[in-house]
Amino acid sequence: MYVQKGAGENLLRTHVFSATVLPFVIMTKAYRLMAKVASVRTKKVMTKKQSSSLPSLIFSIPPIVHYSLCSVHSSLFTLFSPEMAAALEITPITVLPNGPLVQLPQPEPPSVVAPIASSYNEWIRPVLDAIENLRRLNITKEGVNLPTIVVVGDQSSGKSSVLESLAGISLPRGQGICTRVPLVMRLQNHPLPTPELVLEYNAKTVSTDEEHISDDINSATDELAGTGKGISNARLTLVVKKNGVPDLTMVDLPGITRVAVHGQPEDIYDQIKNIIMEYISPEESIILNVLSATVDFSTCESIRMSQSVDKTGKRTLAVVTKADMAPQGLLEKVTANDVNIGLGYVCVRNRIGDESYEEARMEEARLFETHPLLSKIDASILGVPVLAQKLVKLQAISISKTLPEIVKKINDRLSSCLSELDNLPKTLTSVAEAMSALMHNIGLAKESLRKILLRGEFDEYPDDKQMHCTARLVDMLNQYSNDLQTCTASNPTNTKNFLVEEIKVLEEAKCIGLPNFMPRTAFLSVLHGKVKAISGIPIGFVDKVWDYLENVVTAVMMRHSEHYDLLQKSTRRAGRSLIAKMRENSVKHVMGIVEMEKLTDYTCNPEYTTEYNRLMAQKEAFKQGQDNLWNRVRLQELGEVEIGHLRQYPALETYQAFDLKMRISAYWKIVLRRLIDSTALHLQFSINNLVSNDLEKEIVTDVLGPYGGGIEKLLEESPSVSAKRDKLTSSISVLRESKEVLANIMDQVSSIGV
Repeated sequence: MYVQKGAGENLLRTHVFSATVLPFVIMTKAYRLMAKVASVRTKKVMTKKQSSSLPSLIFSIPPIVHYSLCSVHSSLFTLFSPEMAAALEITPITVLPNGPLVQLPQPEPPSVVAPIASSYNEWIRPVLDAIENLRRLNITKEGVNLPTIVVVGDQSSGKSSVLESLAGISLPRGQGICTRVPLVMRLQNHPLPTPELVLEYNAKTVSTDEEHISDDINSATDELAGTGKGISNARLTLVVKKNGVPDLTMVDLPGITRVAVHGQPEDIYDQIKNIIMEYISPEESIILNVLSATVDFSTCESIRMSQSVDKTGKRTLAVVTKADMAPQGLLEKVTANDVNIGLGYVCVRNRIGDESYEEARMEEARLFETHPLLSKIDASILGVPVLAQKLVKLQAISISKTLPEIVKKINDRLSSCLSELDNLPKTLTSVAEAMSALMHNIGLAKESLRKILLRGEFDEYPDDKQMHCTARLVDMLNQYSNDLQTCTASNPTNTKNFLVEEIKVLEEAKCIGLPNFMPRTAFLSVLHGKVKAISGIPIGFVDKVWDYLENVVTAVMMRHSEHYDLLQKSTRRAGRSLIAKMRENSVKHVMGIVEMEKLTDYTCNPEYTTEYNRLMAQKEAFKQGQDNLWNRVRLQELGEVEIGHLRQYPALETYQAFDLKMRISAYWKIVLRRLIDSTALHLQFSINNLVSNDLEKEIVTDVLGPYGGGIEKLLEESPSVSAKRDKLTSSISVLRESKEVLANIMDQVSSIGV
């Protein structure tokens, strides 16, 4: 390798010889070069005279020299293989073997972009353009995140200066928050000498120039966020096409401030934080955290935010600004890495005053080379050109990693949208189609109701236990039975007045006739009182069942008619009307049963006699207790009862009262069973009629009736379906266009030099 100082004081040239000893690509082997310094840290810069003493081997290699130019302020040069040099169209220069070096043409004016950044342009530019096309298509609204370099920093951290240095243009400056909207900066290396600057916002494209760019950004910001000091999440895009800038796309976010100043909303911090978190949370985002060398990094709010979403720091790169203002301890800060910056640090010097960008880079290079403290920092993390190099490479790596996943997400989302669109009902164009759709939807709803209400199948609602209707109806029936069995009328808790009520009833039922006959009126009187006491339970039960059935029927009908606004209204109206009628019929039915039980003491069930005989078998124990003057006696069904108070009554009356009690107890079980069985049978019969016959008639009658609007109304698509169809159509269009955009550049992704 031969490094020679060029004719210009601020220019150096690098020569890479083509030889078999360099069969592989040598990239990013950087050395710091200064115009007035005669050596590189690890290589001696040889003069032309010194070169003549080199071994002949140097001049025996093939006579092709590939070279690239590097300005002093870029601080870097790169070695390339012949193949890479050819791909980058680096000019070959012929050298005579063992002869003097041919005078090279004067280089182009210095560029702020490092050659390593330029080496990616051929591959990365089409990919970046594709990503920007996806961003313009708003693909993120479809749940697809794009690889993005997000610039964050506390207010006054020097964020704007860093971006200015990368872009080579002036951005708005001033007190308070300068960036009030997300600013998407698209930097493109441009071969023409005249830069092209364009602002894109609110579907507008505004051309500008370097002199007016700052004012135009302020005007666009005022239009997006208002003329005050508030912020907005509306995006502003700045396209910078300029010779020498790195091919980068970055999103600059408002600087973080904790205290609202005059004219700012009180929740300004929360607003800024929400915007920043929205951009840095996706795994696809690279966080460019701008830190001032003058502060303790651990106290920076931007560090806390980035750490909250990137705990390991694997996608966070830190830029340390104002290195010239606080050089003391900077080396320790960036090497200790107390705040866990996974992608490392880059230290830069901010442009000062009226310095040109070229002058600023030269001063930056001189500062880091000559400063007693800053010169100790590794050159690979110093300077804006190094930052540009790192960002371009990180961007390329991020894109190469995420693009296949983006393609997969777009394909999956497209398939999902197409499936959803296919599942939407077709647009009805005739009365015949409307009637067919009506009957089809009613048929689907009836089948669903048969499955969940009659057959006990719940495959349509596997996780919704409330729709497992047969099981829920059995639960309600069991509760109904338990309520009847445990109520006071069925299970009296007052055992102190045992047989007192029966004795009183017998006393009032006396008539002229033979003794020892049980008066039927006495039995009916006790029975009437007990039935009346429980009459509210059956009515409450059927009300509860029909409340449940109304919810179930409405839910099923709504699900099957969700795409037809008129049908939903008619279905809801018809369902409620039908349920109200059936509820009324059920209430009448159970009230009739209750009245029949009050009036009639009859059963052909042999269990009555069996139970009566079993209970009467205790009569001897009861008599024995009375004869022995016991105060208590234990009886089946009743437990331990008081009998001492019965001595005041004649023995015949107490025996008759005991007989009446046992008859009522045996018969009461029959009454309760009849109430439960008949109610269950009635409800099952009613549900079957509801599903099989009544519901369809009720809905059709409502649709065709005066409140239904006629079958023609079904031809009108509901607003919700229309909106969903439009949204899906729009999403499909965006996704298809995005798919085409990516299809055109996917083959180039594998070629990115990372």
